[in-house]
Amino acid sequence: MVYEIEIPEGTEIEVKGNLVRVKGPKGELEKAMDLKFIKIKKEGQKLQVEETQKRAKAMAGTVAAHIKNLIKGVNSGFAYKLKVCYSHFPITVTVEGDKVVIKNFLGERAPRFAKILDGVTVEVKGQEITVSSIDIEKAGQTAANIEQAARVKGRDIRVFQDGIYITEKPNKVKK
Repeated sequence: MVYEIEIPEGTEIEVKGNLVRVKGPKGELEKAMDLKFIKIKKEGQKLQVEETQKRAKAMAGTVAAHIKNLIKGVNSGFAYKLKVCYSHFPITVTVEGDKVVIKNFLGERAPRFAKILDGVTVEVKGQEITVSSIDIEKAGQTAANIEQAARVKGRDIRVFQDGIYITEKPNKVKK
């Protein structure tokens, strides 16, 4: 099966060995992929991803999806939205360097920390947190780090529903 990917204007794609490099208006991304049974051809403004063996059909689809995410990232970027929820103790969230600091979570005296990966920006506005980057994997991992740092442990989660939760993902289809 052949997967065709449309290359937008102002976007350059370069494939060297198993490294795919994409340049666009927002920046440059590169990703190393296993291209053992995959053939990538560029024809004009289209990129064709094709498997060379029948058993590599799923792998070709995965490589095509990764390339689409790289193209979308360098052109428009990705953003996750999180919401701070509390009912018992007011939670304070701030960004300090490469960490998100969560204070007063469930009345704890020690703050909790979540790591922000390189190339990711985190903005806190009231009870809304926005995590944005051109790399979907780094943005998603940073959002997951924040969500995990505010996980309730040792208490009944039906009573203590406090936390920071992902409310909007970038690839979610809106109806």
